[in-house]
Amino acid sequence: MWLRDPFQRFYPDGDFQIACDTYKYNSTDLRNLPNGGFTYVKSNNRTIQFYKFWYNGKDYFPGIHDQDVFNRIKFNPFIVEIGLKIRFLDTAYFGGFCQPSKDLDLVVTMHANCCLGLENKIHDIKMVIEDWKRYMGLMAAGQKNLSNGSWTAPWRCGMKNSKNPRIAPFRSFSVN
Repeated sequence: MWLRDPFQRFYPDGDFQIACDTYKYNSTDLRNLPNGGFTYVKSNNRTIQFYKFWYNGKDYFPGIHDQDVFNRIKFNPFIVEIGLKIRFLDTAYFGGFCQPSKDLDLVVTMHANCCLGLENKIHDIKMVIEDWKRYMGLMAAGQKNLSNGSWTAPWRCGMKNSKNPRIAPFRSFSVN
């Protein structure tokens, strides 16, 4: 869910920016566990080469979800070779059910990640909507310093109810 304008939170030097299931408090740390549900990409030669490389990854990792392919290719020397600047978005702003944003004054998006089953996602997203309405109502009433407010979600979803995929070892391949 988009709650605020995200553009002020993007890194000016990032070519490819992606939300995280788990954020390691460093936007350039490749050990962050990304979530392809929210990306911001600058169109340039580096990102075009990167997307070709990523797309070709399906041939080297058959049957694997594109997000898992990304988790494997992000360590490939080709990324450095083309000069692609990958940035991982801080879950303080771009939260999800794996690692929810804790400060309602800062949150920009909430993603229904780490959640199995559409019914569970819908249930917890409805909770997010209600929390956001309550928060916005308090803001409209002039109440300030609401950072102690928190989400009631995730209730059915979240890291405790999900299996976080392991990152597989690096395998090299090239762009055709």
